[in-house]
Amino acid sequence: MEDFLNLILLRKLRTAWLMRKWLRCMESEFAEEFLETLLKLMSLVFLVNYRDFRRNIEGFNGRYLFKSRDRSITVSAVFRDNRMTVSERLIDNPDITIEFRNGRVLLNYLISPRPDILGSMLRQDVTPRGNLNYLYKFAYMAKRLQLMATGSV
Repeated sequence: MEDFLNLILLRKLRTAWLMRKWLRCMESEFAEEFLETLLKLMSLVFLVNYRDFRRNIEGFNGRYLFKSRDRSITVSAVFRDNRMTVSERLIDNPDITIEFRNGRVLLNYLISPRPDILGSMLRQDVTPRGNLNYLYKFAYMAKRLQLMATGSV
């Protein structure tokens, strides 16, 4: 009888749909937390490692907005007065907005040992709006931080 009710009420189909929806939410939330943690770590390293890493932002002013197409991920980073602030909100007038197709693409991009910016744009996984030099600068700083964390630099 239970199998019959499950079939009629489409419980397995609804369960599978809800599991996929839950996984998408988890990916988005995890990706947002991962990006926010990376940015906060970067901000802290700017303060601690003055000579080597901080020179990347000396005299640099920039406003970055990272978001997903479905708006489940929104993180901003503002470089100003040799400091960096991170928040989970939209900012006005970003120098560059980097829009990821979804949380999975963001995670793959962040943890990739060799992120392919051009390939990501061609596949439409990443859509930058604004000055691309800001994207390249951020990619350099993130890669440099990763190398510092692994002891390669």
